[in-house]
Amino acid sequence: MHSSLRTTLAVATAAALTGGLLVAGAGAAAAAPAGLQGDFNGDGFRDLAVSASGATVKGYGGAGAVTVLYGSPAGAGAQKIQTITQETPGVPGSAEKQDRFGGHTATADFNSDGYADLAISALLEDVGSDVDGGTVTVVFGSATGLTGGITVADPTPTQHDHFGSGVAAGDFNGDGKPDLAAKSDNNKIDVYRGGISKSGTTGGRYTVTTPVLAVQGHDIFNITAGNVNNDGRTDLVVDGYEGDSTGEYSYNANYYLPGSSSGVTATNAKKLPAGIITDIGDTNGDGFGDIVIGNTWDEKPGVSVGGAVHVVYGTASGPTGGTDTITQNSPGVPGGSEKGDLFGGELSLGDINGDGLQDLAVGAPNEDLGGVADAGMVTVVYGTPSGFSTSGAQAIEQDTPGVPGASEKLDGFGGEVFLSDTTGDGKADMTVGVPWENAENGYVVAFRSDGTKISTTGRGIGLADVGISTAGAPVLGLNISG
Repeated sequence: MHSSLRTTLAVATAAALTGGLLVAGAGAAAAAPAGLQGDFNGDGFRDLAVSASGATVKGYGGAGAVTVLYGSPAGAGAQKIQTITQETPGVPGSAEKQDRFGGHTATADFNSDGYADLAISALLEDVGSDVDGGTVTVVFGSATGLTGGITVADPTPTQHDHFGSGVAAGDFNGDGKPDLAAKSDNNKIDVYRGGISKSGTTGGRYTVTTPVLAVQGHDIFNITAGNVNNDGRTDLVVDGYEGDSTGEYSYNANYYLPGSSSGVTATNAKKLPAGIITDIGDTNGDGFGDIVIGNTWDEKPGVSVGGAVHVVYGTASGPTGGTDTITQNSPGVPGGSEKGDLFGGELSLGDINGDGLQDLAVGAPNEDLGGVADAGMVTVVYGTPSGFSTSGAQAIEQDTPGVPGASEKLDGFGGEVFLSDTTGDGKADMTVGVPWENAENGYVVAFRSDGTKISTTGRGIGLADVGISTAGAPVLGLNISG
């Protein structure tokens, strides 16, 4: 899951959700679980979890919801849609004002039953007398989809707030069981070992103190899991701040934390280029995970105007294989670098054309188009054995023929992007979040791979399709995982 760059999360005052809403008909579930990443119902198609963390539930503004777009041959959400809240039967807790349930999500088969499960944070939930303490819920997959769940408890609730303000999943110690990492508003990450059961037990827990600066409330932006050094253990990238010689925080710096036999460790951490959005995947086919970092700090001296994507290539020693940079001034990339575009504000990796190399979708949610401010655009570039090729890059926005809607002021098309094979053809499809569409109602557009590139014929999914009222500011599409 990616954390959205834009921080204006308006208070939602939408009509109540009753939870567990199923929209459209469900296809027949597989007889046995597929064991596929992101496949909540085991039917062999990857599914998507789409956040609407500003949704109102039972009259509580900002309580939050997560909509699941189940995969099928026709694409994400074409046959089955499920909306989950803290009022859904079997989901722990209850809806409360400004809980922000669904603020962040992560997917893995935490209980090793062959069905993917979903970790969902409610980062502003009050825990007893602890205001905005935050909680994380794991909802379990089954043959009928996501159902039931348990609370993963904050181990040190009095030492921080916003537990679950970022979550990531991966096998950090290489034991074959996915672990769950959760951050709070400090510079520490709590990791729950694999074996998270429906009874609420885990395989244990440990805490990692990261190299980022410890200033409460302004520390880790995001955490991202992936295997960079191809050693069979998942690594973690931490986006945060660094300190200067006076002890004041200055600019942000990111760090690579390798997995080990004991789990994620800050030992041998490596500093990475600055930025706030990260993904990891093999972009050049050498077997090692490369780190892509979106950097939008164009108000800082020496930083690319309009934003940039930095690529740090993986090796057996970690991210030491050199770097590349992509901007809207790179040859072949549509548009041009302009201050405030937020190119790299969101990004995602996936193999769109089935060549075994990860391709890259880049959101520029503040791109002005035809005089329309902050309409937003997504750029797609393709991986090659020598790195990303900007030749033949695609630019997709809401005025592109086949794309639902129209480019409008402050829509923020590309405020979230996610690449995942939801149709089961072995090629990644693209889902774009437009969280600020229609005064922060939010909107999602599902695109499919045509076998060689992303087809610009998209299918729009709005609040009415998922059963959330248009009142208030639900910000549907603010985060996507799967």
